[in-house]
Amino acid sequence: MKRSTLKLGSIATAVALVSVMASCQNKENTGTTAPKTESATVTSAEKIVYVNSDSLLTKYQYFKDLKTKLDAKSKTAQTDLASKQQAFQREVAQYQQQQNTLPADQRAATEERLARKQQELQAYSQNAGAALQNEQATENEKLYDKVAEYLKTYAKGKGFKMVLTYSKGNSAILFADESLDVTSEVIVGLNAAYSKDKK
Repeated sequence: MKRSTLKLGSIATAVALVSVMASCQNKENTGTTAPKTESATVTSAEKIVYVNSDSLLTKYQYFKDLKTKLDAKSKTAQTDLASKQQAFQREVAQYQQQQNTLPADQRAATEERLARKQQELQAYSQNAGAALQNEQATENEKLYDKVAEYLKTYAKGKGFKMVLTYSKGNSAILFADESLDVTSEVIVGLNAAYSKDKK
């Protein structure tokens, strides 16, 4: 087997794992917040209000806990994958040192075994990445449902007809008066509900 066929460079190993947390991290690290309101109170006469989703995610404890959990799983998967890669590289290096002294049939058997291991490592990497992405998608759906359910109750209690979401660079809202921003109040309510759920 040629040296090039056993190099791990051909394996798209941690690409999926490294990108798994991208969407959550991007949302949290935007550092974008809507202009601060001077403790403005929104009355029920204002039928439409908005929430800054950037601020919401960075201050909602459920999201922070979720991100910590997913980060830890991603790190564990990456460490496990790196360990398997190193073990495979050691086997390849050992074979390359001995290949000239091995009989042809033993060389062929070793090369076949190493090629099979390389394929297994590729499959493991892809499956681990897919599993993490699936879990993230499921957790994001739960996060969305929690926020949407809370906002439904919150809006009904306040007499609001619509709650819009705003985030810099990804928003249909080009301008909204700061007095319509209910983000702080929503964060307090969400965190109180989450704290109650944890007990």
